Amino acid sequence: MSSKIPISVLIPAKNEQVNLPACLASVAVADEVFVVDSQSTDKSEEIIKSYGANLVQFHFNGRWPKKKNWSLENLAFRNEWVLIVDCDERITPELWSEIAQAIQNDEHDGYYLNRRVFFLGKWIRHGGKYPDWNLRLFKHAKGRYENLNTEDIPNTGDNEVHEHVILSGKVGYLKNDMLHEDFRDLFHWLERHNRYSNWEARVYLNILTGKDDSGTISANLFGDAVQRKRFLKKVWVRLPFKPFLRFILFYIIQRGFLDGKAGYTYARLLSQYEYQIGVKLYELRSCGGQLNTTSTAKVASPSLKPEIQQTAT
Repeated sequence: MSSKIPISVLIPAKNEQVNLPACLASVAVADEVFVVDSQSTDKSEEIIKSYGANLVQFHFNGRWPKKKNWSLENLAFRNEWVLIVDCDERITPELWSEIAQAIQNDEHDGYYLNRRVFFLGKWIRHGGKYPDWNLRLFKHAKGRYENLNTEDIPNTGDNEVHEHVILSGKVGYLKNDMLHEDFRDLFHWLERHNRYSNWEARVYLNILTGKDDSGTISANLFGDAVQRKRFLKKVWVRLPFKPFLRFILFYIIQRGFLDGKAGYTYARLLSQYEYQIGVKLYELRSCGGQLNTTSTAKVASPSLKPEIQQTAT
């Protein structure tokens, strides 16, 4: 009799040789593991094969769907349930035991998992980072990631950023936490959030311009955790001084100071991240999405020589 849990694990990846060993070891009890890679140039492929996982290459064409939704549509899962795990996440034995029992319950079609985020070696328990509910375990035929109309944003990568799963069915919540612990350095944290701020700037712009959000998780102050966040974000994008407010909210109001040096550093970085979003939003609204744009009429002056005027154009 097999001791494997009848779950298909989906792991999106690209150049994750530092995080993959711990991630793959933590999901070894699953019946099936797919790692959907984006032509990694490090040792990811070698590591994936050494753990006996299925390696699939994803080639993004610049249009919807991105990696996770493409995987849900195209991979031949042999199990009804799928668990989506990022490379910097770990599934604990306690959580696996709970998952094994949960999927035998016909009452639910999906489950939210709570994440513990570690930063500079410390669990960031405050600042609004915990609880951090994500719908990661569900019947794969019933769940798809929402389309926030951001797939054309440059420099954000080929994987969904903060999109959430829309599930056709009833959801529950698991008690045991998954762990989010990136073993890479701050360079990669900053690099990732530089990409994320491109995405966030477009989301902010979509909200401010009233872009149609049908087909996404609705904003509802009295809904679940994700719906409440969506409602508050629609208010948040219209506030002034957001970098300063982000620091005050995280560090003071939500007591991020209780997490010591790690909490302070995280608060400062989130404030910087909010500033990046703001200037990129300005770039989108006022500069056409490019740092420096000037009309031809302003550049080309009648006093210029023809060859210089042509060069300026």
